[in-house]
Amino acid sequence: MSKAMDTDDLEPLKAKPKPKNLEPMSVDELHAYIAELQVEIRRVEEDIARKKKHLSAAESLFKK
Repeated sequence: MSKAMDTDDLEPLKAKPKPKNLEPMSVDELHAYIAELQVEIRRVEEDIARKKKHLSAAESLFKK
C-alpha cells in the first residue's frame, strides 16, 4: 500500500510574512508603524548580540 505524500512536507519551514498593506494607513499611522518596526529591529539586534556573545564564550571554552 503506497503512502500518500503529505503536502506539508513541501512547504517552507518558515514562510516569509506578506508585506503590510500601507495604502489605507494615514501619515500618522505610518509614522507609528515605523516606530514599531524600529523597536522590533532594536530587539532583534540585541538578541543577535546576545547570541554572538554566547557563541564566542562557547568557542573560547573549546579552544583550550
